[in-house]
Amino acid sequence: MIGKIKKFNFKSLLILNTFTLIVTSYFFKNFFLIGVFTLFFFISLLTTRNGLVIIRKLNILQNIRTEGPTSHYKKNDTPTMGGVFMIIPFLIFLLIITINLSSLKLFLLLLTIFSFFIIGVLDDYLSIKNRENRGLKTKEKFFLQSIISIIFILLVYEKNLINPLITVSDSWGINMNFFILPISFLVLVGMSNSVNLTDGLDGLAAGCSGIIFCGLGTEILMKEQQELFIFSILCYSMSGICLGFLKYNCYPAKIFMGDTGSLSIGAILGSIALLTDSVFTLSIFSGIFIVESLSVIIQVCFFKITKRLFHNGKRIFLMAPLHHHFELKGVKEDKIVETFWKINILLVILGIVLKINL
Repeated sequence: MIGKIKKFNFKSLLILNTFTLIVTSYFFKNFFLIGVFTLFFFISLLTTRNGLVIIRKLNILQNIRTEGPTSHYKKNDTPTMGGVFMIIPFLIFLLIITINLSSLKLFLLLLTIFSFFIIGVLDDYLSIKNRENRGLKTKEKFFLQSIISIIFILLVYEKNLINPLITVSDSWGINMNFFILPISFLVLVGMSNSVNLTDGLDGLAAGCSGIIFCGLGTEILMKEQQELFIFSILCYSMSGICLGFLKYNCYPAKIFMGDTGSLSIGAILGSIALLTDSVFTLSIFSGIFIVESLSVIIQVCFFKITKRLFHNGKRIFLMAPLHHHFELKGVKEDKIVETFWKINILLVILGIVLKINL
């Protein structure tokens, strides 16, 4: 059915997500789920629309990389740091829940997401201040992400808040023992950077994130563990936030989320997956993010190896991440985004089906 839709745009994605949540709410006999999604969708619409006015007044505008596709030059001076208006409502919601439930899990989740949010804000601020698309250096950003991730992982491991058993299904899992620590680090830092790398086309990261959060919220519900219900609510709220922002971020974008949004979204996905034992499912849901990240790793490694062997670096892709490769092949930006959305929907369906049948 998806393949027959000639134009799968923002409205199509919103209708699909809303319908999915209505069915989910009916199945689990809890219409609070669709209520949370709807509430945060409209909150995001409101904060992004008003945020656009503030950003324009403050002259917080995007500087496009000169080494990127030439078609992106027209995006120069597009308002950026829109992630502020996505993540702050979520952090306030999470803070209220944490105070009311007095949950250590939620408290550590709040501190971790807030810390990644600050890294993103700092990175975007320096980029705007320097008037080029370069904020924190790669090593500096990775160092800060690593420190935060290590603290979070060690605390949840010490308090037995993370399961060393990576669950594939209700009857099958892989006990990682101590190796759950490096795997957790890879999930948290890797997911944060993967979303960041994917955020290179209008609506790509926001749309995929909205789809993944919806799928992750449903997968957590399927565990039928009362103590995890709140994480499902958090996922649905983020799905609404991402789609509300997407209204202004889809092609042609009126605003970009910046690292403030992308680094935080990746951290939310990674940390919730770790705390709810959903790492395996997230790895399927986030296939687009993972492939985008792998395309960069493969490109860099292949270039360095061939340069060392032949004194002339070669490339596998025309440009990385992968979405830029398709751009340079002549595929229109909105078509690439539309196709990636459809693939992400299929990945979420695949993950849910595997969860049911394995």
